[in-house]
Amino acid sequence: MNEPSYSPFAEGLGRRVFLGQLSAVGAAGAIAAAGAVGAATAWNKAGFAAAAESNATAEPLPTVKLGPYTITRLIVGSNPLHGYSYMGPHTDRHMKEYFTVDRTVQFYRECEQAGLNTLQFSPSPDLSEALRRSKQEGVKMHRILLFSDRAKLKPIVSETEPIAVAHHGGATDKLFGQGKSGQVHDFVKAVHDLGLLAGVSAHNPDCIRKIADEGWEVDFFMTCFYFLTRASVPGALEKIPPIQTLEFTYPFLKDDPKAMTQVIRQVRQPCLAFKILGAGRLCTSQDSVREAFRFAFANIKPTDAVIVGMYPRFFDEIRANAQYTLQFGKPA
Repeated sequence: MNEPSYSPFAEGLGRRVFLGQLSAVGAAGAIAAAGAVGAATAWNKAGFAAAAESNATAEPLPTVKLGPYTITRLIVGSNPLHGYSYMGPHTDRHMKEYFTVDRTVQFYRECEQAGLNTLQFSPSPDLSEALRRSKQEGVKMHRILLFSDRAKLKPIVSETEPIAVAHHGGATDKLFGQGKSGQVHDFVKAVHDLGLLAGVSAHNPDCIRKIADEGWEVDFFMTCFYFLTRASVPGALEKIPPIQTLEFTYPFLKDDPKAMTQVIRQVRQPCLAFKILGAGRLCTSQDSVREAFRFAFANIKPTDAVIVGMYPRFFDEIRANAQYTLQFGKPA
C-alpha cells in the first residue's frame, strides 16, 4: 500500500488522467514529480489533459517463468483484501470494510487491465466468492494459494483453482523453530500429488537456506523481506540489538531485506519476494516507494518476482506500481 506525499486529485484531477501522464512521460520523472514538494505547480490541469489525450500504448509488464506458466514480475498480494495492514486494528478495519466482494472483483479487473496476470491469495469466504465471480466476469489471472492445512488442501484447491500452492510463511517459521520441518516437507509433497507447483513461504532466511541445502523438490519460494516471526524462533529476538522504543509487535528491522535477498540470490528456484514496502513503512512518499521497488528488483534474481498488496482507495497504486515494475523490473 502506498500513498503519495502530494495528491493531484485534491485539485479535482482524475486518477486515470494522472496515471495516463505517467505512461506518457515515463515513470521516472512523472512519479518522482508527483511525490515532490511543490508538485502542484508543475502538475497542472493542462498537463494532465494533454497526457490523457495521448495515444501512448501501455507497455507489457516484464515476466518470468513459474513452472510452465508465464507470470508478471508484479503479483497482486492479498493482505489488504483480508484487512491485514500491520498498522493496527483501526487500519485493519478500514481496509476490510473497503474491500467488499464487489470492490474486490473490480480491483482484480483493474489489476488485469493494468497488465498484471497473477494474484496471490489466502482463502476466506469473501475472497473465495470474489475469485469465483471474477472468473465468471472474465478475469483470467493466475492464482497462487498461500495455505498450510494439509487436511483441507484438496477441497480448497478444488474450489479456488490455483496454479501453485505455497506453505504459509508464519506456519513454516514456527514449525522449523520447533524442529518439525518434516511437516512442511510433507505439505510440499501433498501439493505435488495434486499436480500443482509447490512452494514454501518464509520470513526467516534460514528456513529457505535449509530447504535449499537439503535439496527439497520445491518449485518456488515466497520470501519476506522482513523477519517478522522472530518471536517464534528460539533465540532470535535476543539477537536484536537493544532499541530504545516501545515494545513492537512486528520487528521491521532496516537490514532484514539485505539478509533475505542474499539468500534469494543463492537459491536456484524462482523467489516471489513480499513486503518489499515494509507493510507501508516505506510509503511516506512516492520517492520512497520508487526506491523500494528499485532495491527489490536490483537485489533479487532476474527470474524472480515481487508480491505487493495494494489499497487503491486514495491513489491509483495499481498503475503506479506497474510503472515502477516497468522501470526497474525489465531484464538487464
